[in-house]
Amino acid sequence: MDSEEEQVHSCSICQSDRENQRERTSHHDDKTIKELVTRMNRIEGQIRGIKGMIERHVYCDDVLNQISSAQSALDGASRLLLERHMKSCVKEQLQAGDEKVIDEVLKTIFRMIR
Repeated sequence: MDSEEEQVHSCSICQSDRENQRERTSHHDDKTIKELVTRMNRIEGQIRGIKGMIERHVYCDDVLNQISSAQSALDGASRLLLERHMKSCVKEQLQAGDEKVIDEVLKTIFRMIR
């Protein structure tokens, strides 16, 4: 579907949300980015290892333990990113008078704790 067709078939609210998403970027320091990328690389390796375990018919309990470990690693990365997000992006938006960010963060937190 070309971009002209996409615009015709999307509602103005969806289009506005997409445009806003494109404009917004994080502005974390290089140390934070490096830490998050390192964690994601490690998690990616864990996931590939789990896939290999499944392909090799490794005992289910062992696979489940590795899945639990990968989920914990993802949770840790989420907590780190949330902390940095609160201390930078959210703080800046509040200082700029944008209180809508509170609802956005609450929605994200509620999604994380499901």
